[in-house]
This record gives sequence, C-alpha cells and structure tokens, in this order.
Amino acid sequence: MDDDDFDLADYAQNLFLRSFIGALKLLPYRWRVTYGARGLAWVIAPFAGWHQRVRRNLALVLPDLAPAEVERLVRAVPANAMRTMIEIYSPHEFKSRLAKTPISGTGLAALDAARVEGRGVILISGHFGNYDVPRAVLAARGHSIGALYKPMQNRYFNHHYRAAIAAIATPVFPSDRRGLVEMVRHLRAGGLIGMLIDIHAPRGAPLRFFGRRAMTAVSAAEMALKHNTLLVPVYGLRLPDGTNFELIIEPPIPHTTAEAMTQALNDSLEIQVRAHPEQWFWIHRRWK
Repeated sequence: MDDDDFDLADYAQNLFLRSFIGALKLLPYRWRVTYGARGLAWVIAPFAGWHQRVRRNLALVLPDLAPAEVERLVRAVPANAMRTMIEIYSPHEFKSRLAKTPISGTGLAALDAARVEGRGVILISGHFGNYDVPRAVLAARGHSIGALYKPMQNRYFNHHYRAAIAAIATPVFPSDRRGLVEMVRHLRAGGLIGMLIDIHAPRGAPLRFFGRRAMTAVSAAEMALKHNTLLVPVYGLRLPDGTNFELIIEPPIPHTTAEAMTQALNDSLEIQVRAHPEQWFWIHRRWK
C-alpha cells in the first residue's frame, strides 16, 4: 500500500474498529459475542443508517409486519451482523465452539459422495446466521473448501479481514479476475467453494426474492453447469443461545438452466429468512 494512497477517513474508521475488536477480545468468548456485539451494533447501526435501511426493506417486502416486530428486527439484525463479525475475528474460539455442531438436511451425503468421486461442489448461502459456519464445519470434516469473498472497500480493514477469514479455512479467493481463475482451478480439482448470492448484481438476472424483482448473479449456476459440479444451498443457523449453530445442508439443485437454478437458490434462502428474519442482513440494498 503506497503512502500516496493514504485515506484518512478509511484509516480512522479502521483504527476505531480494530481498537474496539481488540478490546472485545480481552473478554471471554461468550461475553464478547453476546454483549460486545450489542455494544458495537449500538454504536455503528445509527451512524451507518442501518436502522432506516432495515425499516425500508421490511416496508417494501413485508408491509404487514407488526410495528413491534419491525422494531425488534431493527435492533436484532445489526446485533446478529456484529456477532458474525466478532466470531470471524475470533477464529480459534469460533472453530472450537463449532466442533459439535449438528448437521441437518439431506445434502451431506451428496457432499461426501462428491469428495469420493473428486467432483467439485459449489455451496451457496446468504448473509444469514453466520455464513462462515459451513466452511468451518466442513473443513473440520476433511473437505477442501475455499471461499469467494468481495474485498472490503476500506483497504485497511480488508487486509486483516482477509487474514481473519483465512484463519477459519483456506483457500480464500478475492472476486477479481485472478481470484476467479484460482477458484475455478480449485473447483475442477474436486474442491468445494462457498459463495453468497444475496447481493444486488446490476449485471445479473431479474429474478424474484420475497415477491419483488431482485437482480441476482447467475454465475454460480453457470459454473455448476459448465464444470458439472453440484450446486448446494447451505446455512449456518444461529441457535437461541446465540453462540451455537446448526448447519443446514439442503439437497443439490437439479441442473436445468442458470436462471431456474438461481431462482431455486433465492427461494431456498427466502424460506430460511422468513423463518428467522432476525438472522438475515436486511441492511443490504437488495432491491434497487
């Protein structure tokens, strides 16, 4: 990073977050995740406009939601997001906590069979629960699982964020040209790749999510068709105690067309979000 590229605002934001996270790591893990996340959400959410964005998205797709439930989600959604960040920045405790994570759904047998066959698998999730749970749990079971991630706009924060997610499982691939080439090579060698599908994609397909048009990237389904890999929805569902999880592995999406397969992924995620709305990142500008 060149000194000429120094950005004071980004540096200051990164310094605050690093200092806060560093202070939290002095606490026992459970306190760190539970109370530290609430404090961090209380500081960041109003400043970043998250409360208004949660209300706006809920009004758009769930207009009949009771006002009390809206206010609950306004508080709970940022708290879950901050829990996830603190867990990612506590990789050793996080992985230890996941050692006995129960696995549900009928897709695990398909993943194990693909490993024996040397067939690649694309795991699809969203910003739901903790999206790094599948990587950590499956890596512990012996799967070679990589992840495609979008680098943070704040490059100071991105440097240690990448190190944190790599400590959970490797390899990790940035979503640039070189990263995509390496990811495909890993996939063709029979590895697993984790991707998130719930970000607005201006060049994607106009699919449906919560009954509204949502521009969605179909690249994961296109890769599955091109390289004959499995396309499997997975979710790290946070349990009521707040620090433990259930890994949900659904059966592979049948190979049809990229658009139909991606719509099936949207439908799968919507079911999970409707059941556990506080665990999805309603802060994103999903519908533009």
